[in-house]
Amino acid sequence: MKKLMIFIVLLMVSNITIAQEKLFLLFEFMQVDNEQEAAYRDTEEFWEKIHKERVKAGDIIGWDLWLLSPGGEQQGFQYLTVALYSDPIKMMDGSSWEHLMDRAKAAYPDMTETDLDKKLNHSSETRDLAVRIFTEEIATTKGEFDMPIGTVAQIDMMKVSLENCRSYEKAEKEIFQPIHQKTVDAGGKANWGLVRFISPIGSDAYASHMTVSMFKDYKQVLDEYDNWNKAAVTPNKAIEDGLSLRDLKYVYMANLIRKVR
Repeated sequence: MKKLMIFIVLLMVSNITIAQEKLFLLFEFMQVDNEQEAAYRDTEEFWEKIHKERVKAGDIIGWDLWLLSPGGEQQGFQYLTVALYSDPIKMMDGSSWEHLMDRAKAAYPDMTETDLDKKLNHSSETRDLAVRIFTEEIATTKGEFDMPIGTVAQIDMMKVSLENCRSYEKAEKEIFQPIHQKTVDAGGKANWGLVRFISPIGSDAYASHMTVSMFKDYKQVLDEYDNWNKAAVTPNKAIEDGLSLRDLKYVYMANLIRKVR
């Protein structure tokens, strides 16, 4: 019995360690009117300093601002913010925002609390936070890449039925991830990752997964397209079966314009 209890404790510790190594991401897609572009960028510049204090305090482990393209007013969203967490509960229950005013005061020590409060409340007037998605990263390629400002990301929004979810994730990890890893190793792209939605999910949700490919610049993006098209000339049943498991809903291109770590 004692050995069994020791084993259970060790298993729990192992699971906690694994959980701590996971990356959880809060995606917030923004709609910004053309006439609000300058005001919105000023807003995010203001928030960037606050996010730096949140990182220092352990509220989050990182924050990014991405410019989406095409990004026209009739094409959905113009900006994307991504907050990185090591703890999914902190991401979802709002506790990472409990000390917001303290973080704001640390970022702007010369501003009064009244002025800070006005500035914080003004943020919502410059954009419409249209979509919020809680996610976890479940696969990624290996390699050193610190994602500098200017990084280009291709974000593929996938819709997978609940009954195909396990098969789809298995295909991404066993079929597509090795292909992306070879491309990363050859210098064709910087990174690739698979993200699973935690919330929202279900048959009415727009998507259930994302794949995110990172590139140094748009030239690397276009070169990768050419290489993929050449490779796709030869039919591959495993690839075709994997692709059939999901519906590619939309592809965004994104450019990293602000980053906090």
